[in-house]
Formats: sequence, C-alpha cells, structure tokens
Amino acid sequence: MAEAERLICERARLVDGGLAVRFAIEFDGRPLQAFVVAFDGDVHAYVNRCPHQGTELDWQPGQVFDDSGLYFVCATHGALFAADSGRCVGGPCQGASLARVAVDEVENGIYLRAGRLISTSPPSNVPTP
Repeated sequence: MAEAERLICERARLVDGGLAVRFAIEFDGRPLQAFVVAFDGDVHAYVNRCPHQGTELDWQPGQVFDDSGLYFVCATHGALFAADSGRCVGGPCQGASLARVAVDEVENGIYLRAGRLISTSPPSNVPTP
C-alpha cells in the first residue's frame, strides 16, 4: 500500500554537496531507508542501498558525498555515483543505478510523493520478509 505524501524536511536543511537527510519509505510492504540531498541547486532522493551488495551508502548518518561534494560514495567498497542521476560511474557496480525516490519541493519543504520509487525496476538486494 502506498504511503501518503509527507514532509521529509525543510529545504533549508539541505546544502549542495552537504549532509543528506535520511528518511524511511515502504516498498512492497517492506521498510527501506532513503535519503534526500541538494546538488547543483536541485533536490534528489534515493533508496539508501548500493546496487552492488545492498549496503547503505553513508558511513555516518547522512554522509553520502565524497570529499569533493560531487559524487556519492559507498562506504563499503568505494563505488561512486552521480548525484543528479544515481548512476554508478566508478567501482564494482559501474553502470547500475541507485533507485530514485519521488519527492517534491513545495513552499520551502521537501515532501515524499506517496512513497513511490521513480526507478523502472525495484531496488536490488531488497530484503524479503
């Protein structure tokens, strides 16, 4: 069952290339961790799960960007992901992508859009109940 739209955070909490805000969604009845970031003036949200081994990207809560603030980096094996598309650009999952989560920016708030994934396929390595 799809979740209702809900506030994730105020837009002011998101700084380009800075800390991500973590939040939870539900996919096929299973809870998943997700994160939202600001990058190049836009807001992007993804399931917090590397397509290579299914581990969360951040090594500390919300720390998904590399030192340059240009790419996400997987804390487990160092894969690099483009922040604007979620596509792996370096590492063992090259060519795979993070699952994008639908969010909207409305009146200075970032809202989950009914808990839907934008990706055309479900996130890989999703735990089964």
